[in-house]
Amino acid sequence: MQISSNAQALAYLVSAVLFIFSLKGLTHPATARRGNFLGMIGMAVAVVATLLGSEVQSYGFIIAGVLVGGLIGVVLAMRIQMTAMPQLVAALHSFVGLAAVLVAVGTFLNKMDAGQLNAVLMGELSAGAIIGAITFTGSVIAFGKLQGLISGKPVKFAMQHQLNAAIALLTIALGVHFAMSGSMLSLILMILLAMVLGVTLIIPIGGADMPVIISMLNSYSGWAAAATGFTLQNNLLSIVGAWSGSPARSFLTSCARR
Repeated sequence: MQISSNAQALAYLVSAVLFIFSLKGLTHPATARRGNFLGMIGMAVAVVATLLGSEVQSYGFIIAGVLVGGLIGVVLAMRIQMTAMPQLVAALHSFVGLAAVLVAVGTFLNKMDAGQLNAVLMGELSAGAIIGAITFTGSVIAFGKLQGLISGKPVKFAMQHQLNAAIALLTIALGVHFAMSGSMLSLILMILLAMVLGVTLIIPIGGADMPVIISMLNSYSGWAAAATGFTLQNNLLSIVGAWSGSPARSFLTSCARR
């Protein structure tokens, strides 16, 4: 059973509205339960509409991924303590970043084989891969500091800011080169450098400030999702990613946690 593109677009619109009301409800304890419920409905609508779309040709890997991911999610939800919520959120952000990287690489390989690469798509792939890679390793470091797996003390050294700036500029340059040439080497180096940048950006920050950093990484994961939405031509993913990645929302969240 498949639905038309118009029906899918309408379902995505309904889902986006539900997500907005969900986030609104989560801003106050009295309405948080309702907000959470609306978010669950919105996600269910989005998942069903995506699975019934014409772009889905096989359900084998999807079902396997849902079963494995769902099992892991249930186990974590049952075992995690409320005091460990910040590091759980950091871990989830790392998954979003890694997913953005994998989608970018997979889309590039598929479109290259089909001869459908273009400058706009390559730019989207570069943005999604860079933001996703930074989010992935940055969130891993945040998780490690909060969980006590690595030291929560700031790690600082001489010319640290200059090194970060150099890595960022080189990563962007590789992204531009990849977008213009489609070089696999540039893609790999770009992703690796972005991952290094995610580490060097977070290690100078102490463990006590990690909740604020998680808010920043939440913004990064949102923009990674938005870029992935453009890559996959999924309007809902772009809308929700842009909302999650809003600088104003990230700023307000950081201030609230302080």
